[in-house]
Amino acid sequence: MSLALAVLLAAVLLAPARSSAQASPELELAQRYAPVVRLVEQKEPCGHGEPYVPTNVNLVLGNAEVALRGPWDTTNVVKVAPTAADLSRGLFGYHLDLPGNALKPGCTYDEWSHELNAGSSPVTYARVVGEAAYPGQLALQYWFFYVYNDFNDKHEGDWEMIQLDFDAPTAAAALQAKPALVGYSQHEGAESARWGDAKLTIVDGTHPVVYPALGSHANYFGPALYLGRSAAQGVGCDNTNGPSTELRPVVELVPTDPAAAVRAFPWLGFDGHWGEEHQGFYNGPTGPNTKLQWTEPISWSEDSWRDTSFTVPAGGAVGSNATDFFCGAVAAGSNLLTSIVGNPSPLLLALAALLVALIWLSSRTDWRPSAPLRLRRRRAWGAMITSGWRMYVSHLGLFVRIGLLFVPVGLLITLVQYVVFRVGGLAPLAESAGDSNALVAMLAFSLGALFTLVGLAFVQTATAIAMVELDEERPIGALAAYRLALPRLGAVAGSLVLAGLVVAVCDLTTIGIVIAVWLIVRWSLLAQVIALEKKSAFRALRRSGELIRGDWWRACTLTVVVAGLGLLLGPLIGSLLLFATSASFDFVNLVSSLVYVVVLPFVAITTTYLYYDLLVGERSEAARRADRRQILPAE
Repeated sequence: MSLALAVLLAAVLLAPARSSAQASPELELAQRYAPVVRLVEQKEPCGHGEPYVPTNVNLVLGNAEVALRGPWDTTNVVKVAPTAADLSRGLFGYHLDLPGNALKPGCTYDEWSHELNAGSSPVTYARVVGEAAYPGQLALQYWFFYVYNDFNDKHEGDWEMIQLDFDAPTAAAALQAKPALVGYSQHEGAESARWGDAKLTIVDGTHPVVYPALGSHANYFGPALYLGRSAAQGVGCDNTNGPSTELRPVVELVPTDPAAAVRAFPWLGFDGHWGEEHQGFYNGPTGPNTKLQWTEPISWSEDSWRDTSFTVPAGGAVGSNATDFFCGAVAAGSNLLTSIVGNPSPLLLALAALLVALIWLSSRTDWRPSAPLRLRRRRAWGAMITSGWRMYVSHLGLFVRIGLLFVPVGLLITLVQYVVFRVGGLAPLAESAGDSNALVAMLAFSLGALFTLVGLAFVQTATAIAMVELDEERPIGALAAYRLALPRLGAVAGSLVLAGLVVAVCDLTTIGIVIAVWLIVRWSLLAQVIALEKKSAFRALRRSGELIRGDWWRACTLTVVVAGLGLLLGPLIGSLLLFATSASFDFVNLVSSLVYVVVLPFVAITTTYLYYDLLVGERSEAARRADRRQILPAE
């Protein structure tokens, strides 16, 4: 009887505690607004998509593949499989070391994340907290842990979060209200939305939808390609485009009281880094308990949240669209920087080789005489550039007006890409795959490249005709040059289409790429051949090759230095404007297009000098061969 009474008494005593836990306003609030997470879908490990999910920290701690290292060096192991209790001691300056090399990730972290999370549910750590300076407001936070950050700043471990602000003093009062603001962490800043804003998607009336960016896990309100130009926004492009995998992480409630929080989750006492040690932004991050928003959540939202993120306009034109160039350049630059930090020797050798090559090229040419007239003469490599510069500056108005063709060309590129990817047959592909999908990006890039190169060829045609008129001391204007060029523009376009098809076929194989580069240089004088020799599209290909035959390297270096830099300058300046200012995308892209107006006529002038140089050299060689044929052999 006494045993039964004891059991009954225990049940009576425990029942209120269990009921109280279930009825906790903090837990009820956290579960009511638990976020829905939509990650970029990954169909197979190591393929395109997001392999990292919000991970239960307990899967990492106590794991034999994880080590704890001290602050005195990167090789000393304090403990293998450190536990949450080990981390509760603070351990400032210590580092958790996950399996893999953060600077050379390969597929290691991708595979480990799949292995680690197999059979486990994703987790978010919720916390309801106020701030003494704002007694009438309350913050509801959800923290996510990812095992790896695969963005421009590659590092092990990644803590991200979202926060809902309530105009309420307690969790019980917040249950009777709606959130006032929602903030999503993005790199070192955050973006906010009011509850009910169109950009905020809400499921089942209370669950906000979060779109973590591919690799970086910066949180956004919708699927798009976002551009960051500062530390707060992140430097580079964040991709949240679908298709998506939807997750509903399990809510683990962190007690509001700091001491109780550490008792419930001892790892919250860790002051060290959740990833291996590296210099700068490659270092593993510290945990939530070290962040400003942990202790001052309302102040953080007041000071750090911004109203919007910058989306990259879809269907950008190569060359004229600085935003596309910016995304690619930052990604390439970050990968290069990561490689340099891991092993700087190859870069130093490459820079030394480049410096030696530039010095050698400069010493192997003559920069004088820089005589823009007469056209029909041989010129040294450097003299073509200096003569081109004098010709350009002395007739600046003429050549800039010829270059104005790039304004309608840029508008045409944007229009055609809009029709193709938003209205035409490829619209379903762009909608389902996303604007930053590799296939869509390649198609958009190719389309923009084709129109840009056609525009350059038209400018070269008109420029070559104008230079002949100037050489003959006949007055010429931009419109007159285009009128004279008009009958030949069809052949120019046709030759570029033929060349483009051949180059595209060559690009399908590795050896074909080498052949494609060789052909591009051989056909770099198509516009001048058609303008000045009136060749057909097909014959222009052969004729340009005949001129460059025997002088391929000379033509290649001039084409790469002048034409290559000219084509890169527009998007490069636009990208610098994006990085240094808050100018709109449309304005920046307009500026980069106007750079083409000024720069590419100089490219056309220099390549026309190359045409005449090779033409005179060809005729001199033919004359020498004729002289040799007239000399009879000795008896």
